[in-house]
Amino acid sequence: MQIPTERFSLDNGLRVVFSEDHTNAVVAVNLWYNVGSRNEAAGSTGLAHLFEHMMFQGSQNVPETQHIAHVERAGGSVNGSTWLDRTNYYETLPAHQLELALWLESDRMGFFLPALTQEKLDNQRDVVKNERRERVDNQPYGDWDERVQAMLYPPSHPYHHSVIGSMADLDAASLDDVKRFFSTYYAPDNAVLSIVGDFDAAEARRLVERYFGPIPRGPGLPPLPGAPRLEPFTVGREVRDTVEGDFALARVYLAYRIPPFGSEDFYAADVLTEVLSAGKSSRMYRDLVRDRRIARAASAFCLPIVTGAASLMVRGISPPGGDPASLEGAILEHLDAIAREGPSAAELERALTGLEARNTLELQRVSERADRLSMLTTLFDQPERINTELDRYRAVTSDDVRALAERYLHADNRVVLTYVPRAVRAVVA
Repeated sequence: MQIPTERFSLDNGLRVVFSEDHTNAVVAVNLWYNVGSRNEAAGSTGLAHLFEHMMFQGSQNVPETQHIAHVERAGGSVNGSTWLDRTNYYETLPAHQLELALWLESDRMGFFLPALTQEKLDNQRDVVKNERRERVDNQPYGDWDERVQAMLYPPSHPYHHSVIGSMADLDAASLDDVKRFFSTYYAPDNAVLSIVGDFDAAEARRLVERYFGPIPRGPGLPPLPGAPRLEPFTVGREVRDTVEGDFALARVYLAYRIPPFGSEDFYAADVLTEVLSAGKSSRMYRDLVRDRRIARAASAFCLPIVTGAASLMVRGISPPGGDPASLEGAILEHLDAIAREGPSAAELERALTGLEARNTLELQRVSERADRLSMLTTLFDQPERINTELDRYRAVTSDDVRALAERYLHADNRVVLTYVPRAVRAVVA
């Protein structure tokens, strides 16, 4: 499937990507801001995620909470998310409601600050703090990513802290802090707007220019805080931590620094995780779950991030009464084996077929296409890469995977986080 792309930029710096598809009478609007938790300075963690919530609290011409209500009344869906490298907002609507989505997104890009109040800030601060309590502090294993990030990236690196931020920093955020953050990052020259689906390009361009064109450029972006460069990519030593608590099952997380998303090594790493854990025919499932039964589940994945280094994660969940140290050892056996020999031809073909099938299914949705176009434009300024990403995977050889594992999946680049029920701590120690 060849996805058409058309791009242009407004005078204020907003990059716009169109992809027409008249199969169904729907349209997806996707807006990526090039700001995430990596842009937060020490003492200001959680601001990007807080803004994900704040941006649904109304703007100059849209009353509080009415952004969602407008879209839902029109028969559409709407949401937003925040991550390490970006914040995005997106709507999928009936095709004839494209103008509604563009008006809503432009109003909060250009006219958010006049509607910002201390009351709204306090309200959403409490919402985010409750989200942290529910998903992180009071959820078994809920802080795994926060802990792994802090172990894998040094305190000077922008990935060292979590996306959701700390309670203390959220409490300390003032109205002036929030205004400065918005004025700095939520500007057209720090954003990408993608529109995919059943629309007329000439009319859509007229609407984009009408609603987004008058919004002024931002003041310019400050450098990323701290020291984002990480070369060589390796940690330099093994870092370990064990968390004891009221957990039903022990869990083991292993993490490694790898080259950033977009590099050849990243695609080799992604194929490696597919070989290890994709489906019941994968190495770890066959051995750890089905045959030896020392794991309830096992998975591996890469985080597609671009600041300094990405990361490869492996997770194993022990069965009741299982020994997490034995599970860790078994996972390391698989990593060592793939570093020695690489995947077989059959494994490589199966991994690439799985990646291609999943990619094809995902891109059938206009919302997914719009998000990919925004991502590829934000990170690489190349929306047309949506048609060549699979080629980068197909170019990966067994020797590429083996070399990647040999280069990065070793003890001097390893973070190990183990969660143990209190009764089995002695086994791990």
